Amino acid sequence: MLTLRQIEIIRAIMVTGTISGAAKLLNISAPGISRLMKYTEDMVGVPLFNRRHGRYVPTPEARNVFDLLDNIHRKVEDLQTSIDRLGSGEGRELSFASVPSIANVMVPRAVEQVKRRFPDIKLEIDILKIEQSIDYLLLGRGELVAISSRFDHSIIDFAPLATGRLVCIVPPSSELAAKTSIRPWEIASHMLIGIDPNDPYGRIMTEIFRREQLSYSMNIKTRFGTTVCSLVAAGLGIAVIDEFTVAHGMLPGVKVLEIEAETTFHTYAAYRNDTPLSVYAEALIELLRAEMKATSA
Repeated sequence: MLTLRQIEIIRAIMVTGTISGAAKLLNISAPGISRLMKYTEDMVGVPLFNRRHGRYVPTPEARNVFDLLDNIHRKVEDLQTSIDRLGSGEGRELSFASVPSIANVMVPRAVEQVKRRFPDIKLEIDILKIEQSIDYLLLGRGELVAISSRFDHSIIDFAPLATGRLVCIVPPSSELAAKTSIRPWEIASHMLIGIDPNDPYGRIMTEIFRREQLSYSMNIKTRFGTTVCSLVAAGLGIAVIDEFTVAHGMLPGVKVLEIEAETTFHTYAAYRNDTPLSVYAEALIELLRAEMKATSA
């Protein structure tokens, strides 16, 4: 059976009419082509070319073979084109979602890396609350959700992304802005802005108060962490927020204080376990994990 290399060389001689032309077309040595051509003819048992006036002309016996070889070569080229398109993401779309805290800074940085790796891929990105992620995945709207907590579900698995921590944000004009760190009881003594504590994300933000049995007053509640940050920047109170929302100084107008307590929480990529992830979704998880780990290091 002829190898793809033999098919490639036979076709190159047929197209160029010379050994030297075939060598230039394939960017290999002419003696190498001559040796492989002789070996191929010995294997086939009949000459494939006649030499006339320094050019190689297909023999009558081989013309039908050459037509078949040309078809094979075109199919191989089509296969290579499809592989190249797969590698660049051309004609493909990756749909995924993220909770707001990860979507604000981490997702754009990871998406930039995805586009560098697969420059032609199309992306559709949704922003969801944690409780919306089940329907999003089960209805097949996207492949994965970057999420800040996990839950038990028979169809949904969770790949760890990174361990984060909570921080306290205060207005630059606040007397607290002179501090670099703050204790939970000090936070609880101020009016807070935050997410509803009954919300899954809100529970993460207020866990430090429950753990230390501290009473607190949340006079402004909102749905998203970015809104919390804007309200703090406006001087309306202080807040506990996750570090990913305020990473890399992307939300100016607030002073970030370390919290002198255990505040770690875990983030995940949620996805259906009954459907394999695409290579693009796997790459997104890998790159998002790297960005988040670098932030929390």
